[in-house]
Amino acid sequence: MKRSIGITINGEVYEETVDQRLLLVDFIREVAGLTGTHVGCSVEGRCGACTVVLNGKAVKACLLLAVQADGASVLTIEGLARDDALHPIQDGFWEKHGLQCGFCTPGLLMTLYEFLQNPKHSDEEIRTAMSGVICRCTGYVHIVEAVKHAIATVEALPPQERKEWFNE
Repeated sequence: MKRSIGITINGEVYEETVDQRLLLVDFIREVAGLTGTHVGCSVEGRCGACTVVLNGKAVKACLLLAVQADGASVLTIEGLARDDALHPIQDGFWEKHGLQCGFCTPGLLMTLYEFLQNPKHSDEEIRTAMSGVICRCTGYVHIVEAVKHAIATVEALPPQERKEWFNE
């Protein structure tokens, strides 16, 4: 059965008639053509590589149907940077070498996007926040350092600039 839906992804509206069983991750990749959101665990929700921000909350796009996101706002990895400037979390990963193969990185960044809106966190809280995304390469040490770098960056931002980075 088909249904017409509209989803705003990274500020652009995508209207399409889709099969009601189409997953949000497939809508993002196939309809919107945004391939930064990865599918890693055969759509079982275990790896977190498909994490996006839906109406301000980090969600696993392989566990949602596209029709469930009808009328919603989605932020993907492609929407983080602004005007050729990396988002503070992207900059943290760049500066502190928080990635190796990069497959899990979009999911980690989108998970941490929500987390960093309140930047005061301990190492344990950082690790807990990341626990829904599996990285098979890094051992997480550099990722934690990247998040700490991002936290310091976000804390140093003036309130208006902080709001701009976290306002979809």
